[in-house]
Amino acid sequence: QVQLVESGGGLVQAGGSLRLSCAASGRTFSSNAMGWFRQAPGKERGFVAGIVASGGRTVYADSVKGRFTVSRDNAKNTVYLQMNSLKPEDTAVYYCAAGRGVQVVTFNWAYNYWGQGTQVTVSS
Repeated sequence: QVQLVESGGGLVQAGGSLRLSCAASGRTFSSNAMGWFRQAPGKERGFVAGIVASGGRTVYADSVKGRFTVSRDNAKNTVYLQMNSLKPEDTAVYYCAAGRGVQVVTFNWAYNYWGQGTQVTVSS
């Protein structure tokens, strides 16, 4: 059974940092791009960051560029999202997802495995 399990969410003050982790089990994803998405109440789930299978290229939404960093450890089958300078508008449920291919795509349909999500709340 394939599972993606996120952890590391929580409550933080504006300007603070959090590091999310996504551990995969059931199969290896070293040949798949991995992505992070988020969904705030009343909004659609949107792309945040992604990393290609090799880890050599990353893609970010404009809203998080310069503040968030995505990385992966294929030996551990784990992907990370380091979030710095957090803002109240970053409040959302964050999901990791495994892509169908090796390259990062910013659309939800390009990902076929999803975690259950972890809540991130940034207070002002």
